[in-house]
Amino acid sequence: MLDTINYLEKLLTDGDTIVLGLSGGPDSMCLLDILIKINKKIKIVAAHINHNIREESDQEAQFIKDYCQEKKVLLETTKFSKKSKDKNYTEAELREKRYIFFENMIKKHNAKYLFTAHHGDDLIETILMRITRGSDLKGYAGFDLETPKDGYSIIKPLIFTTKKDIEKYNEDNSIPSAEDQTNKSGKYTRNRYRHNVLPFLKQENPQVHLKYLKFSQELEKYYNYVNRIVNEEFQKRYKDNYLDLKDISKLDDFIIEGIIKKILDINYPDNLYLVSDKHTEMIKGLINNKAPNSQLNLPNNLIVKKRYNKLTITKESSTKEDYCMELKVNTLLPNNRTISILSKTEESSNFYTRLKSSELVLPLYVRNRKPGDKMTIKNSEGSKKVKDIYIDCKIEIDKRDNEPIVVDSKGTIVWLPGLKKSKFDKSKDEEYDIILWYN
Repeated sequence: MLDTINYLEKLLTDGDTIVLGLSGGPDSMCLLDILIKINKKIKIVAAHINHNIREESDQEAQFIKDYCQEKKVLLETTKFSKKSKDKNYTEAELREKRYIFFENMIKKHNAKYLFTAHHGDDLIETILMRITRGSDLKGYAGFDLETPKDGYSIIKPLIFTTKKDIEKYNEDNSIPSAEDQTNKSGKYTRNRYRHNVLPFLKQENPQVHLKYLKFSQELEKYYNYVNRIVNEEFQKRYKDNYLDLKDISKLDDFIIEGIIKKILDINYPDNLYLVSDKHTEMIKGLINNKAPNSQLNLPNNLIVKKRYNKLTITKESSTKEDYCMELKVNTLLPNNRTISILSKTEESSNFYTRLKSSELVLPLYVRNRKPGDKMTIKNSEGSKKVKDIYIDCKIEIDKRDNEPIVVDSKGTIVWLPGLKKSKFDKSKDEEYDIILWYN
């Protein structure tokens, strides 16, 4: 316990406000007592959550209220409502709800730290569980002593000690606690590690928790190094909500996976438990797919789309809306661009076309694509499907249905604005009486 006390003496300064997650169990009650007795003038805000799952929950909440009153510790509480009659929250969902409550308390009291009572044995269990079920480098490290957040840090000062040390401290200092009986049940994975694996490890080395702490810290160093590279590549490649895939195959797989996970973090800020390594692998497969246009579905109706050298994650897009408008002097299109009729210009790019009205059936219209659309490209023989022209021009598949197409009154395509001119286009030296500008 001395390591924990020494650490706290160095960490805390007079005037600090801390929020302590107080369950009422032996671990958090031990940490509360240490913080009360520490040689610093700090403000402690005990934050208790009644999960409303076990019959004893209300009794434990009352026990904590009485204890905090006795010790003159400020207490903040909340009680979770039941999810439904037949269904409880998952561990991941409960964790998310807990940290929302804690963050609210941090903001309310302008606290510098959030303290939780995870200890050295918890770290061993977490590492072993993640190795068994699979994780990433960050996950295999378990959890950190200090985790910087936005405006505060999460601190786990009992990481240096064991459950046995905590029990002895509580006994020596007459610290009461409410023991959760489910901690003894073999129904839960963590309990099976706690009761079956940890005793063996401690028999081999009573200080094994410090070895796992060292292991965790070493992995954290390597993770931080790799993460710096991931962040550099991410900053270069991820802009305007899309990932630039150009030359991404030159990066190491590990870096690509890190970039994908950062994008998933952005798209699932409060529901990261919905995605897993499986989704990372699926997205990586999409990136490596040679098809220029492909996509896959993610939880919560998100879609990952690969469009040539761009990768985006978006909500399911709305259905295609057909339009057809007669061309006026200035015609505003659904894509917020305009087709204008000019009197003269010297420009000759694909954003302009010159037409001869006697060769067409007026008036002219602008519409979006229809199945089977074909056009004869200027200076070429035979017609070509508009779909194939879009592919050649690398128009993203989601944008093709709303690309403007100019037709005459018979439906003959006379121009694909900004992309291709038709056989009806005239050069500046030829006879024409219509000039259109896509702007």
